[in-house]
Amino acid sequence: MTFAIRPATHGDDDAIWRIMEPVIRAGETYSLSRDMQRAEALDYWFALDRSIFVAEDGGHVVGTCFLRANRPGPGSHVANAGFMVADDQGGRGVGKALCEHALATAKERGFQSMLFNFVVAANTKAVRLWQRMGFEIVGRAPDAFQHPHQGMSDVLVMHRRL
Repeated sequence: MTFAIRPATHGDDDAIWRIMEPVIRAGETYSLSRDMQRAEALDYWFALDRSIFVAEDGGHVVGTCFLRANRPGPGSHVANAGFMVADDQGGRGVGKALCEHALATAKERGFQSMLFNFVVAANTKAVRLWQRMGFEIVGRAPDAFQHPHQGMSDVLVMHRRL
């Protein structure tokens, strides 16, 4: 399936919040407060150090991602990204399309690699997708995430050269 991916604007706030809220409330994949409210969540997603994108299908926003330098200064050649897909869009390739876009954009911007700092190991769908996208697990922090249903979960650091 092909999705149109474009830069997000604040005109997309409602659509992005509809994607973010269930992810935040579930508390299974992001280390964000489960009671985080809309304004705080959108401020987090649209932080000044990030480029925000949305994936559309038939004019409807079905996923979003951010791209940024993982660290400033001497670490600024390494990209970082975060992804969220609408609850009803799982398994359709939205995450893969957003990741492909983020990787291509990062390479165009001169980044040499991409690093995911905090991948919840219990999020096995994401871990498998990132591995299919060429990421390797380069680190593990035992019991670093309190999963609301599975208890303590390891957190993975995943890396891929561009």
